[in-house]
Amino acid sequence: MPGGRLTQQERQQIALGLADGHAYAEIARRLDRPTSTVTREVIRNGGPAAYRADLAHRATEQRSHRRRQAVPRGPEPLAHGRDAEAVRAYEEMFTTVLMQSGMPKMMSRVLTCLYTTDAGSLTAAELVRHLQVSPASISKSIAYLETQGLVRRERDERRRERYVVDDDVWYQSMMASARATAQLVVAARQGVSVLGSGTPAAIRLENIARYVDFVSESITRAAEQGRDLLHTKSTASTQLEPAPAAGGDT
Repeated sequence: MPGGRLTQQERQQIALGLADGHAYAEIARRLDRPTSTVTREVIRNGGPAAYRADLAHRATEQRSHRRRQAVPRGPEPLAHGRDAEAVRAYEEMFTTVLMQSGMPKMMSRVLTCLYTTDAGSLTAAELVRHLQVSPASISKSIAYLETQGLVRRERDERRRERYVVDDDVWYQSMMASARATAQLVVAARQGVSVLGSGTPAAIRLENIARYVDFVSESITRAAEQGRDLLHTKSTASTQLEPAPAAGGDT
């Protein structure tokens, strides 16, 4: 009894057998194949009424191609002895927080992935592999995050493009937010002259402009004053450093 995959000729014989009204067992006997092989082939490819030999053969080749591309990987060990399940749970939580702040889901997942890698940078291929999404999804997400000042691009020593979140990313993002807010101030004050100074609508816009201007200046001032915090080691970082040897310097 032959084994292996069905050939295109065998599929054509199956289609002819179905057209003649033969049972699966009779078709299998003529092919010298197990009845289960013929049954599975027909059910997987549309059933006895819709089975087409050429479409079935093409679909099988495509499934085989996808399986060859999907290289199985075992679980990758995590650095610093981290608990893989705890890391996954944290990534989901952080992604949810970003989404609740108004960021789209895919962009939140990409940003979380970048934040939680020790290198602070990943290539598109690494993001695709980690998040199990298409390259197009990564490209779209990075483009969005760039407009928000949350990531930047650079080339590594192998000329690969890497997406980076460094110590200054949040400062740049805050400054971009302040600039956008300042534009709102200008737009609101333009409305005052258009709607007529002293009118209810103009007063409303002037109050908005004054409030937003105050907030924008506060954000800029706080971002400048706190910038050094992004470049200093936190207590958590120093705890990871090895303790000095007992007895002090030699």
